[in-house]
Amino acid sequence: MISKNSKIYIAGHNGMVGSAITRKLKQKGFKNLIFKDKNQLDLVDQKKTFQFLKRNKPEFVILAAARVGGIVANSKYKDKFLYENLQIQNNIIHGSYQAGVKNLFFLGSSCIYPKFCKQPMKEKYLLTGSLEESNDAYAIAKIAGLKMCQYYTDMLNLNYKSLMPPNLYGPNDNFDLNNSHFYPALLKKIYYSKINNKKILNIWGTGKAKRELMFVEDFADSIIFFMNKKIKEPFINIGIGKDYPIKWYAKFLMKKMSVKLKIKYDKSKPDGMPKKCLDIGLAKKYGWKPKNDFGKAFDITFNYFLKNKKKFK
Repeated sequence: MISKNSKIYIAGHNGMVGSAITRKLKQKGFKNLIFKDKNQLDLVDQKKTFQFLKRNKPEFVILAAARVGGIVANSKYKDKFLYENLQIQNNIIHGSYQAGVKNLFFLGSSCIYPKFCKQPMKEKYLLTGSLEESNDAYAIAKIAGLKMCQYYTDMLNLNYKSLMPPNLYGPNDNFDLNNSHFYPALLKKIYYSKINNKKILNIWGTGKAKRELMFVEDFADSIIFFMNKKIKEPFINIGIGKDYPIKWYAKFLMKKMSVKLKIKYDKSKPDGMPKKCLDIGLAKKYGWKPKNDFGKAFDITFNYFLKNKKKFK
């Protein structure tokens, strides 16, 4: 069992997900957290990663480090998304095994499921169809990491499990319009349309594609919840179990920012997966319940954006 004094390594602690996990662990009284900045430890470097893990010997590893981005970045940098994510995963998972680490959580993504997956997406639907083309490189890396944890658990008597979230948002999100996910991109576009008195909001695709969105703080809560659970399955979906069209999110954000814009859809741009909603029945069986307060989560995210908007220009 993991205690408040257990040595826990959070890989990717500066990212949106990793920083949320770090904050939650500290709030819950975990005192023995270890991490390294990217300039101190490049996780793509196998030798240095192995040395770090052997030297520190954590009791639990949370693998939140990854190269991430929205549909543009995923399409434009497939080579980097595949190579870097595979390297990071392989180095941390195998390095943890070599260092005697018994417990590890690998954080994946709902994009592991087929493009036209039956909805809502159950864990058993993995590898039952072709992936969405725009983010297949990222998805392949995540599937490889999930399977690596599964095989290391089964064959090496370890407790390496994976949690699969939907689209996440919150403090420390990426608001760069070329590389971000749809929600922070929409928030930023709507904000500057209001500030600059523009009347039109341009949205990629048809606006009909559905997405499940989860506040990163809630996902961080789920990780702490499952840290002391005996998970039988190799991976579990963690989400809110509901999805909404992109245009719904656009209207929600406009309402929250008290602005009315005419939406224009750029249908020359891709929608990505038509629908992507996780079945969270398995997580609920373990006693976990999702939160779904879009209003409060928006306020926290928007305040973070306003405080940091100069660096998002």
